[in-house]
Amino acid sequence: MNGSDRDDIDALASAYVLGTLSGERRREVQERLPNDAMLRTAVGAWEARLLPLTALVEPVEPTAALWARIEKSLPPVQTHAQVNTSAWQNRWRSVNFWRAVAATGFVAASVVALLPSTGLFAPAAPQYMVVLVAPNGTAPGWVVQTSGRDMLRLVPLGTTAVPEQRSLQFWTKADDWNAPVSLGLVQPGQPLEVKLDQLPPLVPNQLFEITLEPYNGSPTGRPTGPILYIGRAVKLT
Repeated sequence: MNGSDRDDIDALASAYVLGTLSGERRREVQERLPNDAMLRTAVGAWEARLLPLTALVEPVEPTAALWARIEKSLPPVQTHAQVNTSAWQNRWRSVNFWRAVAATGFVAASVVALLPSTGLFAPAAPQYMVVLVAPNGTAPGWVVQTSGRDMLRLVPLGTTAVPEQRSLQFWTKADDWNAPVSLGLVQPGQPLEVKLDQLPPLVPNQLFEITLEPYNGSPTGRPTGPILYIGRAVKLT
């Protein structure tokens, strides 16, 4: 297996654990897991990496109605033989685990786990988070986080190949804006901090994207190249 295949499996495993796959694609992965040792190893590694984050946020007890919905959605308990061949699935499917997930904002925390050395965690809780993925993709490529109302931080989760004489440009647009606004050029693999004092306050569902533009950025002040990564803001606090 070459490096590209390993990268594909790791990306698939991360999307599976983060829960960003479609229902059909997720079922395909579940059917593949018992017979694919490399995929099982990748999924187990992502689970081990993300599971401890359920202890990072103070739990908030959901309602009884929510618990009933969660328990109803869980698959039947596996046989003893199935448990022996895929023990990680027991942990991932257990009601107690999903209670911890729901109580601690697991999706946001799990994305932060990908950033051990970026300084993304700060004493003050962020107001918004955006996970940017490639169009029609599932694996996260960048994370956007805000602290307060005046600063936004864009953090890479990997590297992005950029052709010569081209640049990555960062944009945002709320639903009621007439056009996207540039937040600056992005260096591949490097974080970017942006002051938001010239923009209206961020709002839920606000669009963020990274496009491929000419070397010095879009000549029109609006996106001209293909969208490489895109996502919408989710309010955390």
